[in-house]
Amino acid sequence: MRRVILLAVFAGGIMLACQDADFLDNTQTTNLNEGTVFADSTYATQFFYGLFENIGFDSDPGRFSDGNARSGGLDGGSDESEPRAIPFITTNVQFATGTVNSVIVSTDAWDVCYRNIRKANQFLKHLDITPFQPSLKTQLAAETRFLRAWYYAILLKHYGGIPLIGDTVYRAEDKILAVRNTYQECVDYIVSECDQAAGNLITRPVARDHGRIGAGACKALKARVLLYAASPLFNGSGFAPEPLTAILGYPTADPNRWKIAADAAQAVISLNAYQLHVNNSPIPGEGFYEEFVAKDFQSTNAYSGIIVDRVATDGNYEEGLWQPPSRGGGQGGAYPYHDLVNAFGMANGKPITDPTSGYDPQNPYANRDPRLDNSINHDQSLMPAVLQGPRVPIDIFLGNYQGRQSGQDAVRAGTPTGYYVNKMVHRVIVANGFIQGPGSRPLLRYAEILLSYAEAKNEFEGPTSEVYAAVEAIRERAGLSPFTLPAGLSKEAMREIIRNERRVELAFEGHRFFDVRRWMIADETENKTMTGMEVVRNGSAASFNVFNVRKHNFREAMYFWPIPYSETAKSPELLQNPYY
Repeated sequence: MRRVILLAVFAGGIMLACQDADFLDNTQTTNLNEGTVFADSTYATQFFYGLFENIGFDSDPGRFSDGNARSGGLDGGSDESEPRAIPFITTNVQFATGTVNSVIVSTDAWDVCYRNIRKANQFLKHLDITPFQPSLKTQLAAETRFLRAWYYAILLKHYGGIPLIGDTVYRAEDKILAVRNTYQECVDYIVSECDQAAGNLITRPVARDHGRIGAGACKALKARVLLYAASPLFNGSGFAPEPLTAILGYPTADPNRWKIAADAAQAVISLNAYQLHVNNSPIPGEGFYEEFVAKDFQSTNAYSGIIVDRVATDGNYEEGLWQPPSRGGGQGGAYPYHDLVNAFGMANGKPITDPTSGYDPQNPYANRDPRLDNSINHDQSLMPAVLQGPRVPIDIFLGNYQGRQSGQDAVRAGTPTGYYVNKMVHRVIVANGFIQGPGSRPLLRYAEILLSYAEAKNEFEGPTSEVYAAVEAIRERAGLSPFTLPAGLSKEAMREIIRNERRVELAFEGHRFFDVRRWMIADETENKTMTGMEVVRNGSAASFNVFNVRKHNFREAMYFWPIPYSETAKSPELLQNPYY
């Protein structure tokens, strides 16, 4: 029943939102204007739900496209994965090759966010005339303020300080002020909006209200924004020359910003409303898989770790993007690099570089961190049978087998790296089959909050017992045994562990591209030759050959996105980001 209700409401919201931009004024064909839309409870509800339509666009694994041809998401513009080859130059390819500029960069971050900010302002402006009960108006106003802050947060991590437009609803004939606010003003505004919204919402909507915004989501967004604000790129790095210094970060460094970020994450933890879904029996790490594919919102604990997600009806979107061609995949997802595979340690919790870990280069996928199999398909992975059915082992990545190419799924045939993404992909669903599954995609998880808390706490105080506990909770849910960390770690050693945990736990969720920038290590991670894996089999013998896939190039300018030229050209006061 919940699915039916959500389908009806979201479909209505999406249909309304997807009409012409001036649909509110198009009285000749629809007889709708702002007065009639917001005076009608059905139309007003549809308009409100339209604000959710693009909530996950920035981390969409099929984000960049030209028409129907997709090249993947931002993971394809980082050291996570190789973009899908299409006959167009897309933004993730531009970031991978170091060729991005303000003329050719995607305008989606700017356009989508400001379009939804304007919609939020429209809704808030007319909420008084909507025929809702006062309590519902209060709730909807708070959720709308969160969504407005959410879209501002997306702008902030792409561009740095951006113009804040307050509650103004601009029309085509208005003079729109395009002066960029400082980074601090943007952070303070988002935090204030989150605080005010949280005060008028229940902690965590559940059951049929799953997907709505609660106070926990407001506090979690605040924690994410403050973690970024405390990070090296924004915390007095001196990256940008005047007059952009204060626009792209705080002019002076303050280590107390780490404490503020840790306190914000602790506020989410203290709600006791979320928990990691731990299920390591009989399959280690099963809870990690289930968190992304659980279907019943009311009877499972798998959603206990989801704070904000992109709620959608059943489908096979991720399967279509990421599965190999024989399963109907290859429709626009990126392909993992071998470098990311190496970031996953062993099931005993040790990195593969540790000589005592048990890692075998001639059997490289054995006894690995369970998150590897649940995130990446590799040679001899289990895949669902064609159409649907039980999983079976398949040789989908072989470079050759006794001198022969191994089919459409093979390395350099179906995948340029020898790997396919397996995260958020259901084990019994194929893109060319008839079985579908829940299409929701997590956008903000409790695991992220724990890692944010550990990072901020470690940077401010060092590896305290609370830092250990947060990281070890992630490792326990991952299915590592033992999941404990070595005692007596230094602050620097713990920092590297936390960063690697973010890399493997949050892979393909839109974090890595921005993490390496806020840490100011992108000039290392994004300035190297990325690799793939070719497996060659001859009878029972096999060799594992690492090969070069693409040389990534990074320029200092690429710590931020360029503001689209179409915007700076029409607004001379809108300062472009440095080095573009």
